[in-house]
Amino acid sequence: MKLAVVYDSKTGNTKQGAEWIVEGMNSVDTVEAKAFNIKECDEEFIKEAKGLIIGSPSYAATMTPDIHGWMLANSKKLAFAGKLGGAFATQQFTHGGGSAVIQEILTIEMVNGMLCYSGGNSEGMPVIHLGPVGVNNNKEAFNGMDNYKDYFTIFGSRFAKKAVEINN
Repeated sequence: MKLAVVYDSKTGNTKQGAEWIVEGMNSVDTVEAKAFNIKECDEEFIKEAKGLIIGSPSYAATMTPDIHGWMLANSKKLAFAGKLGGAFATQQFTHGGGSAVIQEILTIEMVNGMLCYSGGNSEGMPVIHLGPVGVNNNKEAFNGMDNYKDYFTIFGSRFAKKAVEINN
């Protein structure tokens, strides 16, 4: 089963998060997952995918205009309706608005007929309510994306298991 991750990335952190999610997805039998920058998407792969996770860096506590525009322009063409949806974010500061970004992405996914995934606390620790958020280290020296890798890979694995469950 195909699963896709689409992201916008300005400094490479959101790309890293997408790659970790794909790593977690591909750890699940029968899953073929790939990540795509919004500027280089394999449209046929995304159309065929049963699940789609979208990620964005947080800019002024909102998703980037590029990812917002991409979602609005492509939701019908790439057959969002009926897919399992998910979201993730990266941010420069610990309190940088990542959760708001995820909620915005999930809202657009739902408006376009996607079934949105959240393992919430049903999967146990670590609890990932709406989607993973990573904090880069360019503003907070004590932080860094590597501190968040497990959240992204675990989220990818959980998402893939749910996609397999509901599509079989």
